[in-house]
Amino acid sequence: MGEIIPAAFQPPAWLRSAHLQTMWSTFFRRPEPLSRRRETLPLADGDHLLLDWAGPAPETGALRVLLLHGLSGCSDSHYIRGTQARLAALGITSVAMNSRGAAAPNDTALCAHAGEIEDLDAVIQALRQRDRHGPLIAMGVSLGGSRVLNWLARADDGSLSAAVAVCSPLRLDLCANRMDQGLSRIYRRHLITNLLATLKRQRRHLERVDPAQAERLAALNLRGIRSFWTFDERVIAPLYGFRGAAHYYAEASAGPRLRAIRTPTLMIQAEDDPFMTPAMLPALGELGPGVTLELSSGGGHVGFVGGRPRHPEYWLEQRLAAFASGFLPV
Repeated sequence: MGEIIPAAFQPPAWLRSAHLQTMWSTFFRRPEPLSRRRETLPLADGDHLLLDWAGPAPETGALRVLLLHGLSGCSDSHYIRGTQARLAALGITSVAMNSRGAAAPNDTALCAHAGEIEDLDAVIQALRQRDRHGPLIAMGVSLGGSRVLNWLARADDGSLSAAVAVCSPLRLDLCANRMDQGLSRIYRRHLITNLLATLKRQRRHLERVDPAQAERLAALNLRGIRSFWTFDERVIAPLYGFRGAAHYYAEASAGPRLRAIRTPTLMIQAEDDPFMTPAMLPALGELGPGVTLELSSGGGHVGFVGGRPRHPEYWLEQRLAAFASGFLPV
């Protein structure tokens, strides 16, 4: 059995609102200065993934951290850049994995979803082949966290030394319902608008490089999509072979699979996350022996902003860097 402990984060008086926590970095944070180098990783189906490396060049036996972004994000998302910058300052090598089509158009119609682990596995295996002994940690945020948890529960082969999942949508059906309520509809509209724009960009690219793949996207009904239930019914389900949104949610939700996780795994969740509902949070008996859930009363969705208005502090990145530092080789 795992454990549930309170997170050290406490939202400051000036930023207690879950929505302000969620939106702060989007509107007020400047991108972290960061030197990175890009790698193109070929995939077995002829497509590729873009990997953005930061920190020192990886050496045999050194710690490496793999980062996965959330829905409609990429390696330039503030929480990815911020974490990579903090890790680099500690001398830790990190690599941010861009989902298909996230940073630039890809060469198939596929993108990613909450239970997609094949692309993640391809990256993990590639990293392990280069260094079979050094510590390797995967850290996923939001949808990326769901992918990490699904990999741990369904495909864990011992390649990871540890993992972290932040603000993960553990029950996709409950999250989709939550996004149709109150102010959460603002996030839903923003995310779906970005996802549809990415699909249209992808289709234009595929019309030039692979018309057959472009036809897969052309066959999707993208008109009038205003909810995740509709998006997942019309886009994710047909692209990935699910019978519909409900089938996708049942198969890809990580929450029911947490008991299977044995690798040391830190989960960070906020009770006031406007993308989710407290009913989604797991009970102690639902956690596998490798899982520690750090639960905060505040923080919003991937917020966890502290400090003062003119000098904000990003607790989440501090926590992730501290966790990773615990695996530095002695």
